[in-house]
Amino acid sequence: MQIIETVAGVKEQVAAWKAAGLTIGLVPTMGALHEGHESLMEAARAACDKVVVSVFVNPLQFGPDEDYDAYPRDIARDGAVCAAHGVDAVFHPTPEEMYGPAFNTYVVMEALTDALCGASRPGHFRGVCTVVTKLFNIVQPDFAFFGQKDAQQLAIIKRMVADLNMNLKVVGCPIVREEDGLAKSSRNAYLSPDERQAALVLSRAVRAGEAAVRAGERDAAAVKRQMSAIIEADPLARIDYVEVVDGATMQPVNTLGRSVLAALAVYIGSTRLIDNFIYEEGE
Repeated sequence: MQIIETVAGVKEQVAAWKAAGLTIGLVPTMGALHEGHESLMEAARAACDKVVVSVFVNPLQFGPDEDYDAYPRDIARDGAVCAAHGVDAVFHPTPEEMYGPAFNTYVVMEALTDALCGASRPGHFRGVCTVVTKLFNIVQPDFAFFGQKDAQQLAIIKRMVADLNMNLKVVGCPIVREEDGLAKSSRNAYLSPDERQAALVLSRAVRAGEAAVRAGERDAAAVKRQMSAIIEADPLARIDYVEVVDGATMQPVNTLGRSVLAALAVYIGSTRLIDNFIYEEGE
């Protein structure tokens, strides 16, 4: 397995693979790899001849008071994880390699980005769309794999690929959870033991919302109240948002129908975590 630090190096390797008629899968990450990322690598390995994992903590998607400097970085460990899952190349550029001193071009989506995490983190999805577009242009993958935990991000990237006629397929993969239900996240490492226990309110709220829907509840406000009550009961938890939105537009709905995303973001102490479930009409 190679660890490649330059755009030119990745392009050279990709050109050789494509000349040999091989398909390429890309797993974009910010490192601090966990079992959720590993599931994406396995999906890519099963679908593609060659797998590239990008490990890049993207400064454009962090706000001024967010955790860019503190975000965990360990390329030696991440490289070992990738090698263990049959990854062919890790793309690990510096910010200077990705964004030169004259960089001045950004990808901005007018819709889908103004709700949920987009409302809480202004400019976040401009950074996501910009870096993902650059990764797609550099790696030229046939398939790109993203986790369902970041459901709004997944919907935005699928829309961007469709709108800009990008020549790849975006594949969404299921949320991977700890044994006690907490969704795998690199930010879980920030939690103290007490906060780690408190963080279980996210998955409990998700399970309660799913159970209510399975039992026939279709009123979005009722689902939100039930989920919110569980989170509010823990003194270490502070709600950023609990929303039920249309899965295609990310806009709030009053009644569950077609494809609906129930999503939440919660601060456990100073750590912001997200979780969700999707309801498809007819399931």
